[in-house]
Amino acid sequence: MTSNAPRAYELANIFKEEYKKRVIIGGMHASALPEEAIKYADQVVIGEAENIIVDLIEGNVKGKIVYSPPVEDLDTIPFPDYSILKTPCQVANLMTSRGCPFECIFCTTSRLFHPYRYRTPDNVIEELEMYKKMGFKYVNFEDDNFTANKNRAKEILRKMIDNDLVFGETFFFGRTDLARDEELLALLRDAHLNRVLIGIESLNQDSLDYIDKKQKIEDIEYCGEMLEKYKIRLIASIVLGIDYDTKEDIRKAVEFSKKINAYQLQPAILTPYPGTPLYEQLEKENRLLIKDWEYYDMMNVVFEPKNMTAWELEAEFFKAVNEFYSFSGAMKMFKIFGFEAGMRRLGLWIAGKFGKTFFKKKSKKEDGNIYNELYELSFES
Repeated sequence: MTSNAPRAYELANIFKEEYKKRVIIGGMHASALPEEAIKYADQVVIGEAENIIVDLIEGNVKGKIVYSPPVEDLDTIPFPDYSILKTPCQVANLMTSRGCPFECIFCTTSRLFHPYRYRTPDNVIEELEMYKKMGFKYVNFEDDNFTANKNRAKEILRKMIDNDLVFGETFFFGRTDLARDEELLALLRDAHLNRVLIGIESLNQDSLDYIDKKQKIEDIEYCGEMLEKYKIRLIASIVLGIDYDTKEDIRKAVEFSKKINAYQLQPAILTPYPGTPLYEQLEKENRLLIKDWEYYDMMNVVFEPKNMTAWELEAEFFKAVNEFYSFSGAMKMFKIFGFEAGMRRLGLWIAGKFGKTFFKKKSKKEDGNIYNELYELSFES
């Protein structure tokens, strides 16, 4: 990701200058800004590297910036070899698809992993069988939208249940539209895919339309009801700083997440990643305040919002965390989801308190930190 680019460049320089090693850089950020990445590498790969990596390593491809076409048949990609890990691991991560059929304006995935493709159910089951034999207790489905193709998702889930490939609590990413299919919800529950992150983003329809989310407010509300009915834990993801949202809209989304007993809240500050329509818009409008990629992590404001100052938006992030992760909310989690969920919420409540205090102190401390920079920029304006 973009926030890791400075560290990647630092490591690249170490390998090139100190160890005289050849360096190849790829990934989302490098694919969006290859001319920047090539300053730190011998070669840069744009796109998915599987089709070209062997030729690159063997020196058969001479170009400095190399485009690699997307993998057409994902079933041909080998499974990850967890046996080489030297540290204990109880969770296996798998991706059954690449990309997403939707194209939100802030999303990098639908740009790098285009077009949307998916593996066959039998290929997915084969990988899950391997993890069962290796003794894994948990798996995570890391697809950006596991339920995008509902019929395929249901076939995978049926095969998991029929072949005793049900693991412990299993995480996946989804969209609100999964709630319209009760057969799918029942299969998700029975296959223990009982923890899902869904992008609510905003409860302002103008904002949803602006980011091209292709969902309605009623979709969000209905999804909350149905997930609770089928006892699937919701991690509610909201985006802070959308052009049409005010402070009140942000707080409304937090309150809604509390009302539907969301398992967790993931507030994400709108971040203009290079290569996205959002980045192009904000750059054209001269609204990018900070170009230090380290801060492009969805927790720091790097642009000038429309309806508040940059510092005020940063403050709303910490307010959202503190409002949702309260002591009373933790006690509620103990009752609804049990001891482990309650303890996790307690820990997040404590972390939120420290984070808010840290933010306030650093905002006034003139030592070059980003919070003070945002404070000064907002004060000057």
